[in-house]
Amino acid sequence: MKVTAAIDIGTGSTRSALVDAGGRILAVAAEDYRQIVPAYGWSEQKPEDWWLAACATLSRVTEIARQEGHGIEAVVACGQMHGTVLVDDDGKLTRDTVPLWNDKRTLDYVRDFEERERLEDWLPLTANPPTPAWPAFKLQWLRDHDPAAWARTRTVMMPKDYVNLRLTGERAMDWTDAACSFLMNPETSSWSQKVFDRLGLDPAMMAPVKLPTEVLGAVTTQAAALTGLAEGTPVLTGGADYPVALLGSGVCKPGLASEVAGTSSIVTLVAEKPVLDAEISNVGTPEGNWGAFVLLEAGGDAARWARRTFHGENLDYGAILAMAAAARPGADALFFLPYLVGERLGAHRNSRAQFFGLAAGHGLAEMHRAVLEGVAFAVNRHLAVMERATGTRPEVLIASGGGTRADLWLQIKAAVYGRPILIPEEPECGLVGCAALAAVATGAASDLPQAVNRLVRYGREVEPDPAWVETYARMQPVFDRLYAASQSFYDDLDTLQSHVNQRRQP
Repeated sequence: MKVTAAIDIGTGSTRSALVDAGGRILAVAAEDYRQIVPAYGWSEQKPEDWWLAACATLSRVTEIARQEGHGIEAVVACGQMHGTVLVDDDGKLTRDTVPLWNDKRTLDYVRDFEERERLEDWLPLTANPPTPAWPAFKLQWLRDHDPAAWARTRTVMMPKDYVNLRLTGERAMDWTDAACSFLMNPETSSWSQKVFDRLGLDPAMMAPVKLPTEVLGAVTTQAAALTGLAEGTPVLTGGADYPVALLGSGVCKPGLASEVAGTSSIVTLVAEKPVLDAEISNVGTPEGNWGAFVLLEAGGDAARWARRTFHGENLDYGAILAMAAAARPGADALFFLPYLVGERLGAHRNSRAQFFGLAAGHGLAEMHRAVLEGVAFAVNRHLAVMERATGTRPEVLIASGGGTRADLWLQIKAAVYGRPILIPEEPECGLVGCAALAAVATGAASDLPQAVNRLVRYGREVEPDPAWVETYARMQPVFDRLYAASQSFYDDLDTLQSHVNQRRQP
């Protein structure tokens, strides 16, 4: 059987899989790693960890392929976005760690840009409002704070591009990653010289932009020995994990809506052109459309935080969900604002998480349920922003990501959103999206919509419970007011934190 070797380089782990021509995952292997948090608002990882995880997981699935007699036609990777990797002339890292998508160290650079510029003038050149997530501002920080590494850097690339470099020796960035960098002109799909000039950066440092379905190169002799892949196997350019997961969930046509529920929660509406609004971001999609989106950075990460904080990671998620299910909808009027790592857009990127309404009668069951409901309320607030900006109200959301495995959370979300949620049969939508890219590259499909029609199936639909809908409809306005009322405290918390940090210094 001819199969695709798909790789998903995530924030929490790398997964490699064998995917057949019908979109079925025949084997999957995962390798975990951690984020490094050296200071509040910072988030880093080591690209070497991604590569070692890719080698380990590919070795396991290629061994299965040999045992089962499967032939790997192509290798396709998708990966976490915005992690800004610097490599030298020889393809070696110029710094060991990389600031990730949820890293906030560039906040002062973003504020400086916002204070000096009219955002309306720049949206047509970038398709996005400024935010600390974008590689553009990460590059400014790296230039100014690590000049030694900067001086040795020849090429800037994203996480999956670094794994591709190690597989093939070739350098490229696909257009889905490039379109969400604050550096690509949405009209020309090329690097925007005006933006580079304004930020004091050099477009010559950027990897060339290619389409996700283009063949980047072939597996080298060295990479073959480390991964079990056959030398010479074609490796595609691939794409960013989020838009590739959209593709693998079937969201590849204008008018379709999605929630990708992973470490973060992202609500997306697909359109032919970017939506130029200061509260909305835009990403290029693999089939050539644009996904207007709003992102909650602590989605699944909020549940991970609760598990670690309340149970020291000693209780599994199934037990935690059962505990939350024992609490009544609304968690007895307990609210959780899930802004554990701040926010990407808006004037309060330094926002914090909080429980509100705690009383003596509340226990861990209510607190866990409030975490799940708080994420849903925050996403629903974002969905309202999207609907106002686009004048569109999707009648159904297509959900993907690890969050779709939690039935209780899906039921909560459907009731909070007040509409059904459609679930793809295969939850590993990023891996299926990789297979769709391979189908076009190998000629098995004429275009990506045709590939999706063949590969993507839906397993179930979660309908909102009317009683829960009523409860949550009463709570959403309170959540929104809490969100607004809390804003005035965040700068004070920053000042207090700064004072504490100074006292800790020797």
